Amino acid sequence: MKFRKKPVVIEAVQLRWDTWSEICEHAGVGKLTERKPEGRMHGEKMGLAIPTLEGLMIAEENDWIIKGVAGEIYPCKPGIFEATYEPVNE
Repeated sequence: MKFRKKPVVIEAVQLRWDTWSEICEHAGVGKLTERKPEGRMHGEKMGLAIPTLEGLMIAEENDWIIKGVAGEIYPCKPGIFEATYEPVNE
């Protein structure tokens, strides 16, 4: 059998220095010990450690941070994001 993903509108913010305050609000950034995403540095690049049901995921600078249909947060690489999502005019 083949299946098609149902159309769904998501919220997403790209992880960059100029969007950090928006990321903090969007993802609820705090402390990992409180099960919240936490900012990290990877050498000279920024990152975000995100606790998920599948375990800890690490977003890197320029990844998209997606808020899913159930309010869950997860990272998506830019190429996958561009191939999967398109802007919605509200």
